[in-house]
Amino acid sequence: LSHMFNKILVVCVGNICRSPLAEAKLRQLAPASVEVASAGIQAMVDHPADPQSQVEAVQDGLDLSSHRARQLTDAMCQSYDLILVMEQRHVDSVCQISPSARGKVMLLGRWNNQQEVADPYRKDASHFASAYQLISAFSEQWKSKMNW
Repeated sequence: LSHMFNKILVVCVGNICRSPLAEAKLRQLAPASVEVASAGIQAMVDHPADPQSQVEAVQDGLDLSSHRARQLTDAMCQSYDLILVMEQRHVDSVCQISPSARGKVMLLGRWNNQQEVADPYRKDASHFASAYQLISAFSEQWKSKMNW
């Protein structure tokens, strides 16, 4: 798979909790030649990553301090080779924004029986910890599928 996907976009809803974590984790795992970014279906544009996501990131040696949320656009979808989403319903949401992207939108948890990553937004720290455990594990699965 690796030769096909040089530009990976990770998408959630607000682009402040889950996708920034997945973006940072995939960037940590991927070779330098692979571009990884994130965006939101209904992004909280220009907001930093959720403080609790930043806590999870720091514990794994990742830094979200420069992250600012971006709104997903059709043009963005066109320019990436692979779009990873957190929940099955996000597939349809991405395809409403960019109908031609359908073939390249996949669940981050694709290799784990299509498991979803629930949104921890406005929930307590344990929800963020659970979300990040899944994001980290699913990112490692993509790494192995990509032969990084």
